[in-house]
Amino acid sequence: MRKPGRRVLPTIIGASVVTTLAVNTAVVVAYDGRAHHAPGTMSGRFVAASNDSALSPRAVAPLGKRLAPQVLVAGATTLPADVVAKVRAMKGVQGVETVDAVQAEIGGKRVGLLGVNVSTFRDYTPEPTAKSDALWRNIAGGDVAISFTMGNDGGVALGSRVPAGGRDHPSELRVGAYATMGIGDVDAVISHQTAMSLGLPSGNAMLVSAPKMDSAKLLKAVRKALPKGVRAVEVDPKIDYPAPGKVSGTPGKVMTATQVQTVIRAAASRIGWPYVWGGESESEGGYDCSGLLLYAFNKAGIRMPRVAADQARTGYVLPFSQAQPGDLLIWANDPTAPGYISHIALYIGDGKMIVAPHTGTDVQIQSVYFRNFKGAIRVSPQMAARAAG
Repeated sequence: MRKPGRRVLPTIIGASVVTTLAVNTAVVVAYDGRAHHAPGTMSGRFVAASNDSALSPRAVAPLGKRLAPQVLVAGATTLPADVVAKVRAMKGVQGVETVDAVQAEIGGKRVGLLGVNVSTFRDYTPEPTAKSDALWRNIAGGDVAISFTMGNDGGVALGSRVPAGGRDHPSELRVGAYATMGIGDVDAVISHQTAMSLGLPSGNAMLVSAPKMDSAKLLKAVRKALPKGVRAVEVDPKIDYPAPGKVSGTPGKVMTATQVQTVIRAAASRIGWPYVWGGESESEGGYDCSGLLLYAFNKAGIRMPRVAADQARTGYVLPFSQAQPGDLLIWANDPTAPGYISHIALYIGDGKMIVAPHTGTDVQIQSVYFRNFKGAIRVSPQMAARAAG
């Protein structure tokens, strides 16, 4: 069983803010093993064949102006209309998108699940995801879209049908697409209509975009407008696109030699354990790539965020030529969200790394490879703690 709040958007999609549905109404999506691959149209591999041929062509509006979300707001219940209107009217704000947000069980793993208006939410997603009419039509038709890493690395097959809903709202959903939404720890998206049928909270979260405004200033302004019990965090796309070549930011305190040795020893102690998507402890039977690092750095007393995209902002970006043992290595392998950091490993020197690769493999030592490689991260414990929230 997952520990509460470990793999969540910091302070947002977690038990402390967004209600995890009670046992008798909990959203449960469990991979049942009856998977099959279906042809698709998004890069030819990431969208299942149309789920509903009778669905009106007007069911999903064409892609509008794409907006990068900078702030995510969430509460346990529907956000007050006057609060949403106040944020929408703020100077510099160009877009506000309300969504339904909850933690759900998918394949036995707790993940962030959003219920969305497919015609408008697509404008806030990475370009390949936003452009795929077939993807959004499938979601509108009742499918669930899961992140590329959950599908590809986690072994949940495109086109498979999975049970969904608790005792009060029994249902079954089809995995209609692999599509990363560019929001850390949101690994599943359904339509607002499907969310209502499953009993999710309605309109309890919103994304805010103000492209010409500093994200930190926007976050501060939004927080002032929120009532008690409603929280906000920054969603900064820049952390998902680290570029190698030079140290990013002002150099500061990094790990000590003792901490580096502790991290490497801890990661090495997990060699041979199975890859388990969402795994971060022995109780889950194994580890995924970022879960392995969460475990190893914790042994050195360093707090890390849970997902690879956030772990990539825990230090200073370096080219591989400057990498040292204890540095993180990052890759952008996700074709549904180019540039989004979806894989991470621990460098141990001499061109070798400790990594949890994907479903069907074990934690192991590998030679470093450079396809989709984005650089090395020299970890700062202080930066890691801030990123962890």
